[in-house]
Amino acid sequence: MCMIHLDRNTVKTKHEELNGAELIRYITDEYLSAVGGSLTAEVMDMLSPDQHSLLCYRYVLDEVMEGGFIQLILNGYAPYVLEGPFPYTVKKEWGMKDFSKLLFSAKKEYHKNKELLSKDMDDDEFMALYEQLDDLNCLGDSFLDDYQETVTPAVVDMIMKNIDKYL
Repeated sequence: MCMIHLDRNTVKTKHEELNGAELIRYITDEYLSAVGGSLTAEVMDMLSPDQHSLLCYRYVLDEVMEGGFIQLILNGYAPYVLEGPFPYTVKKEWGMKDFSKLLFSAKKEYHKNKELLSKDMDDDEFMALYEQLDDLNCLGDSFLDDYQETVTPAVVDMIMKNIDKYL
């Protein structure tokens, strides 16, 4: 198991300059750059479990804020974010039980609707999913309304207090 190393002073400076989501994107952009731009089976072990968790949260931020859990799933992140250890990490290590419940609910809806979510579709069919999969759509809204504004600062605080785990 490896770990991507970032410059601590640069990250501390960025912490002063950027808002929470921007700092998370900055750090995880550095991870992605170090592994060649995207995660593949060959580079997965270049990141530590903590770095993987932070990258998962970044995907939740980017995808769910843009198009809900439906977009996260259709863009191929469900196996990494929902099927991997991330929901458990959020509960056990991050101590965010309610956010973890949201992720487990999204995972349950993903499994329940996997066949529909995995078929090829055009833009109109994609947009129709938001009405067809109202429960999954509501989970995305819940992240935006109830979690993002508290979870993101808590994640940044956790990074800065445990900087060696993430850098």
